Amino acid sequence: MPQKQCLECGEPIIGRSDKKFCSDLCRNAYNNKINADANNYVRNINNALRRNRKILEDICRDDKNKTTRNTLLERGFDFNLFTSIRTTQKGSTYYFVYEFGYLQLDNDFYLIVKDQKAKTD
Repeated sequence: MPQKQCLECGEPIIGRSDKKFCSDLCRNAYNNKINADANNYVRNINNALRRNRKILEDICRDDKNKTTRNTLLERGFDFNLFTSIRTTQKGSTYYFVYEFGYLQLDNDFYLIVKDQKAKTD
């Protein structure tokens, strides 16, 4: 029976018959290559969400503040990325990026709020 070779480096595999890699290093390298596209996509989305959160945090003083759409856009805010939507009993819709939310008001103004339930350590 021919000896199996590592899927990553091609070295002979010693050990169990169902083994595919010669070491954990090769297994990790192989899987990282396979998942690189998905990992990059998720990493880019998470980076954009963190940027949105930081922008809202910088603007939100004393748990509440108003700003304009242009101010948010100038800082690089992406209105397409948020983590949750909450609708109040009065029908107002808040878009949240983690613990910071924004509500569109009249004349391109936005109310920025911090979730009172968010815990800070």
